[in-house]
Amino acid sequence: MAGHSKWANIQHRKNAQDKKRGKVFTKIIREITVAARMGGGDPNDNPRLRLAWDKALAANMPKDNIERAVKRGTGDGQADNYEEIRYEGYGPNGVAIMVDCMTDNKNRTVSEVRYTFNRNGGNLGADGSVAYLFDRKGVLTYGPDNDDEDVLAPALDAGAEDLVEYEDGSFDVLTAPDDYNTVKAAVEAAGFAPDAGDVTMRPATTVELQGEDAQSCLKLLDALEDLDDVQNVYSNVELDEETLSGAPA
Repeated sequence: MAGHSKWANIQHRKNAQDKKRGKVFTKIIREITVAARMGGGDPNDNPRLRLAWDKALAANMPKDNIERAVKRGTGDGQADNYEEIRYEGYGPNGVAIMVDCMTDNKNRTVSEVRYTFNRNGGNLGADGSVAYLFDRKGVLTYGPDNDDEDVLAPALDAGAEDLVEYEDGSFDVLTAPDDYNTVKAAVEAAGFAPDAGDVTMRPATTVELQGEDAQSCLKLLDALEDLDDVQNVYSNVELDEETLSGAPA
């Protein structure tokens, strides 16, 4: 990937999430509940729950809220019966988009996702239409003020797969999904906590957009992320810094 505006993309997403703190809390709580239901309530034995727990702490969610969500998932409280669904589609200029949802009403969710695609210049595709363009990876992101050589040694020792540098000076440490928590703990112990991190769907190649095309695509992505049933939105678009700097967070 070229990665011209990697750090600008990360910062825009963080700022947008900070503006929507209440909605972010709701989505994280939903993820914690489902993770606990599927893998148990101990984050040390449940990598998916550990990841969700760390996201909650990073978002400054009160510990009581986290623990209540875990109890709902393990059956100690009233749990909602959420179903996990992935939708695939295309944005402006053929940008590939995947939308991960948790819902208690599949008909409502698919209707909202389809409407959002159509209204913003995209279209919902068939299952498998864009998934082949993405790989599931653990990604630890560092800003331009970090030294990649310092981070690389402890990361590789803990099982990291690769380090990818970008033109803006930022870089990513890539891991297998199952190794993410181990590598993250190792680099943090060495004094190199990442600026952002997640187990995510990473595109093999990207589509660079500028101007009106970039603005249209960003509008679609933001509209999808704003839907109540949507947990994560992944795309292979690379937006220019001018678009991101002028976008409302």
